[in-house]
Amino acid sequence: MTRAAVLLSYRLGDTDGVSVETDKWERALHTLGFTTRRVAGELTGDTRSDDVVLPWLASGSSDRPAPSELATALAGVDLVLVENLCSLPLNPDAARTAASVLTALPDLRVVFHHHDLPWQRPQYASIADLPPPRPHSLHVTINDRSRHELADRGFIAHTIRNVFDVDAPPGDREATRARLGFGHHDVVVLQPTRAIPRKNVGAGIDFAAALGRHVPGRRVRYWLTGPPEDGYGPELDRLLAHASVPVTVGRATEAADAYAAADIVVFPSSWEGFGNPVVESVIARRPIAVASYPVLDELVELGLDLYSVDAPGAVASYLAAPDPASFDANLAVVRRHFSAADLPVRLEAAFAAVGWSRS
Repeated sequence: MTRAAVLLSYRLGDTDGVSVETDKWERALHTLGFTTRRVAGELTGDTRSDDVVLPWLASGSSDRPAPSELATALAGVDLVLVENLCSLPLNPDAARTAASVLTALPDLRVVFHHHDLPWQRPQYASIADLPPPRPHSLHVTINDRSRHELADRGFIAHTIRNVFDVDAPPGDREATRARLGFGHHDVVVLQPTRAIPRKNVGAGIDFAAALGRHVPGRRVRYWLTGPPEDGYGPELDRLLAHASVPVTVGRATEAADAYAAADIVVFPSSWEGFGNPVVESVIARRPIAVASYPVLDELVELGLDLYSVDAPGAVASYLAAPDPASFDANLAVVRRHFSAADLPVRLEAAFAAVGWSRS
């Protein structure tokens, strides 16, 4: 029997972490026999005939919520996958309205997929009614830290970390570098993030500059893929104007092309729910220099060996003498813990843990 699922969020179809992981979960749900459709405040990229856009759900919307619209969009489904909408209150009215509508549908199976939680961001720390205490729901976190924090607040949750196509083909290095004007001998330092405060663009630029001092005779270039958001444009303009290394801002055609075109990945974030570039760089066989954001400890404990943004000299040593064995060891860790091929089994196990059967 075919079952229907709705993917519900502020925004879907973009390159942000929530959208990317929702796509992976959607593929896993298809493997488990679900049909799926999307309901969101914003939908970007390729649209589908059954997409439902409710603009008041968008993170930046000030439109009045319309509970009946959401209830209609959820009619006839067996499962709702709530992607961060009731986790991080980017639009508190939308989050609370969604929670109310879902609570009023007690027979509906609901998965709250928590990428972030209110108390993990200072501006939302005072919000105490999200996530909602909806009975008979499944709560899934992307790290153990969040699972433990939910437990302290009376929620039983399951950790399912973000997953990846471990055998993804490499991107097109030469064509991407040529399109962006990178020279053959340039050292390209890629920061594959949006430009918002916690992504710490200034530290990424500083790392590229420091690396340049360790590789005399080679030009080091800093490449930021994402645009500014959350009012960060003026600060980004200031940082780029004062950068001591050449800077490129813009996306590659595909994420794989960006990693292929890079020589080093830098990820100086101060906070991440997971940090997809850490694993993506391993799959692309690119060294990554990271800042010590809290959840990174969990990835390191699983066995990943990473460079630090505070040690550009170690990265320069890698450039002088690359070590393929280190990539092989990291990739083995990724294959063991983060393979997308294992996601359907992990999802079904989480469903079983709360008594949900295939029927």
